[in-house]
Formats: sequence, structure tokens, C-alpha cells
Amino acid sequence: MVFEKSCHSVQEAADAVGAAPEDLVKNICLVDDSGGLIVANVKGEDRVSTKKVGKALGIAPPRPASVEEILAKTGYPCGGVPSFSYNARYLVDKRVMEKDFVYTGGGSEYSLIRISPAELVKANGAQVVNIRK
Repeated sequence: MVFEKSCHSVQEAADAVGAAPEDLVKNICLVDDSGGLIVANVKGEDRVSTKKVGKALGIAPPRPASVEEILAKTGYPCGGVPSFSYNARYLVDKRVMEKDFVYTGGGSEYSLIRISPAELVKANGAQVVNIRK
């Protein structure tokens, strides 16, 4: 779905599709000690625990990726990063799986994708774990 107004923030995206923030999935980009990209998918109102991400992957807690790293590692701008289609380790929070469908980044600040959580996990090969604070 492509919109004329920005979908950069959770609230902007929710307003664009007429949904609640809990119907959106944020793609939180993190970087591990070796520079590898980790994408943590959480519901719009949730925050990611880097400690839980590290524990789930058996590594030290990763750090947030910079805006420049996000673009370089995903090929997409911050605020428009999709939940799949680039090289990363993907984690989907268990609460995302409670929804019949979710909206997630569509490749730009003006687009979203509507997808079922099961298809999301299939598309990105994610591990489903508790990674929210």
C-alpha cells in the first residue's frame, strides 16, 4: 500500500491505514559484535529488549543500528524498512503472532505491507521468541 503522507512513525502508519498501533510491526535493526544485522519484529506499542535478543541468539546484547547502517545493510531508509527481503537474522516477538494480520514497512516512508504473522515468519525465516521489554 502506498500513501501520500508519511508512515515513518507507528502512529503515522496506524493513521494511514485506520488501524491501532498494536496492528503494526516495527522492524528494529540491531548490530551484533561482528557487524551482522539482526532485525527484531515487535508490535507497534512494544519495545525491544536487547538483552532478550542476545539471549535468544546466544550472543552479547546487540546495539541499535545507526540510520546510515540501516540503509547500507538493508537497502531501505529508516522508517520504511520491510520485515523481510534482505540479509539479516530475524526475530519475531511472540505477541506479533497473536494477530490475524499486521502492517509493516513497505520499503519507503510512504508504504506499508499487510501480511499475516505466519506469512511474515515464512518470508523472513524468523525465530519466534519473547524479545519485548
